[in-house]
Amino acid sequence: MDTVDRSARPAGTVVDVGLGVVFAAGTAFTAFMLATSWGGASWAFDLAVSLVVGALALLRGRWRPWAAVAGVAVAGAATALSLAADLPQEPAPVPALAMAVLVGSAIRTLRAGPAAGIAAGGVAVVALTWLSGPTGVTTIATAALAGALVLGPALRLSGGGRP
Repeated sequence: MDTVDRSARPAGTVVDVGLGVVFAAGTAFTAFMLATSWGGASWAFDLAVSLVVGALALLRGRWRPWAAVAGVAVAGAATALSLAADLPQEPAPVPALAMAVLVGSAIRTLRAGPAAGIAAGGVAVVALTWLSGPTGVTTIATAALAGALVLGPALRLSGGGRP
């Protein structure tokens, strides 16, 4: 059995189900809050980004490293678009958490080169988020990525990832 294959372990399934519940609840709550505060269809963009990046995070074990690359790219594109089009700030809490899961998982399981590139992409997305100023969204995105940058290597070194 491959020790980095989460699908072969019941604990990995429980983690993925828990993440799916958190992603679904967070996406619904964020869409509701955006609809009531920004009005109109402002929530639709965040809903789409949350669904895509969240789905990629849940598929991270099957499409390594492509899920991580795609998730960071989608979060980055959404962040740039939200800045340019005056949309609600991205990455919102759910895409930020999903991106952190992708980055942490990449650091834990991939070779050093690809893992470093994915981590650098995540840092670039969070840095881009800060261009719109300090808000709760920037704080959540920064904290989530910082957690991934600490937990990914810690799990790797503890034997839960690639040697």
